[in-house]
Amino acid sequence: MELRPYSVLIAIALILGGIGSAAAHTIPADKVDAQKIFYGSSDNFDAPARVNYQKIVKATPEYSSIKKRKIESGSAKYWILISKASDRAQRLIKEVGEETDFDLVVADGYLETMEPAIEAEDVTELVLEKLQ
Repeated sequence: MELRPYSVLIAIALILGGIGSAAAHTIPADKVDAQKIFYGSSDNFDAPARVNYQKIVKATPEYSSIKKRKIESGSAKYWILISKASDRAQRLIKEVGEETDFDLVVADGYLETMEPAIEAEDVTELVLEKLQ
């Protein structure tokens, strides 16, 4: 069988095209949940990460203050401190995203709901280290 020059070029283009498209991910528009995306864009990402958001919030000084001072759930002071804890957690997650090679950081379990599921590295400990 004789290979023609354009056949070789087509084969190379197909191989390279397959390699490039296999790495990029996109979350379908109907599956995007802005509450679960802390850093990056859901449109095109190659290196996703996940965090245990609740664990990070519970490690903040604000949350510790709620527990230490036994602030009643639902009170104004409780909601103020929870809001501050959430803001701190989101800021730290964003910083980890900016300082690492991850181009998307989402809530734990979110990418696993995609079809097919998208694997992501857990960066919870990196965020907790920043908190210290």
